[in-house]
Amino acid sequence: MRLSRYFLPILRDAPREAEIVSHRLMLRAGMVRQEGAGIYAFLPLGHRVLQKVNAIVREEQNRAGAIEMLMPTIQSADLWRESGRYDDYGDEMLRIKDRNKRDLLYGPTNEEMITEIFRAYVHSYKDVPLNLYHLQWKFRDERRPRFGTMRSREFLMKDAYSFDLDQAGARHSYNKMFVAYLRTFARMGLKAIPMVADTGPIGGDLSHEFIILASTGESEVYSHADYLDMAVPDANVDFDDVQGLQKIVNKWTSLYAATSEKHDAAAFDALPESSRVSARGIEVGHIFYFGTKYSEPMKAVVAGPDGAQTPVHMGSYGIGPSRLVAAIIEASHDDNGIIWPEEVAPFRVAILNLKQGAAETDAASEHLYQALLGMGVDVLYHDKDERPGSKFSTADLIGVPWQILVGPKGLADGKVEVKKRADGSRELMTPAEALARLTP
Repeated sequence: MRLSRYFLPILRDAPREAEIVSHRLMLRAGMVRQEGAGIYAFLPLGHRVLQKVNAIVREEQNRAGAIEMLMPTIQSADLWRESGRYDDYGDEMLRIKDRNKRDLLYGPTNEEMITEIFRAYVHSYKDVPLNLYHLQWKFRDERRPRFGTMRSREFLMKDAYSFDLDQAGARHSYNKMFVAYLRTFARMGLKAIPMVADTGPIGGDLSHEFIILASTGESEVYSHADYLDMAVPDANVDFDDVQGLQKIVNKWTSLYAATSEKHDAAAFDALPESSRVSARGIEVGHIFYFGTKYSEPMKAVVAGPDGAQTPVHMGSYGIGPSRLVAAIIEASHDDNGIIWPEEVAPFRVAILNLKQGAAETDAASEHLYQALLGMGVDVLYHDKDERPGSKFSTADLIGVPWQILVGPKGLADGKVEVKKRADGSRELMTPAEALARLTP
């Protein structure tokens, strides 16, 4: 992508209302624009990152055996009355009426709708286990939306829903998502700690929040320090291995880790002082097992092996990609801007032509640009007629992992300079060497 043809509205200064780093940087880097209280448009750069995050989420959900679909954002109030949650959910639910005065709502979550879909089509134990997921915009009318996309009213959510014949099967489905979440966040460069959590309005008695530690976190969290060095399962993990998955989950739940709602001060204080971590945390994922909370009132039943009708056991599993974009920035930035992990970066490489209009730098930059495009690399060519310092600032602000600096002095020796954004290191090399280094 040539920057001269791209839409990247960089701001010199962040608006005053931006309270945390991610909100300031997303506004300054031209990633989002606020359209209302807690409502944001994702501009091209932000949308590229959001799509990269979505791709990782999809890959790990598919790897774990979940099946993608898409449900509507508008739901019938009658479904929520069946489950008993329509009146209980509170003011966060946006309730609306259509022209025929029917009660509708803008979905804050989808347990009722997915249960209705399941009961319409699945009637035998032979058709479970089943896990269905989608990526969909949702709305929760937060009393005080703040922190940009970290706590917005409209947000993108990946929510998955599992259906099993019994509790043992449901626990295995829960474990699949537990492990899939560990892998998902690790691929985004995040160290997420699964913590015992409150189930809230979703319900049930088994729940974990996946928390990353950050000074701008919403609440205090407590964990054993060893979690920060645990290695996540690799891509070869067998999601059909019941005992193997349970062993992984046992390891990741064997040490103390809890949100403030579930904190046991006595148990935490019993840990060696060097092993205690008390910090602010950002929730990046939340998983629940809630048994038959929805299947019983909504009559989502299957015939078991003996022919008896039994309510299915369910779980739900949420990740907020739009929130994750902000969380990654909170975990990875410096004074100059964002430092994207390569898997979620909007562009992998930025080419900075340091003397736009000069024949030699134009030709070398164009050659590198076309070669990288031909190799399938996401590349941004800064071809605007701006001072080198301005180009350096833009590249650092938007966080492109690799920068190729093409200047007349280096080209006189047949070299370009390659800069790694993460640590600022630079190396002179020939254009051919740069292409070899930056090809995935």
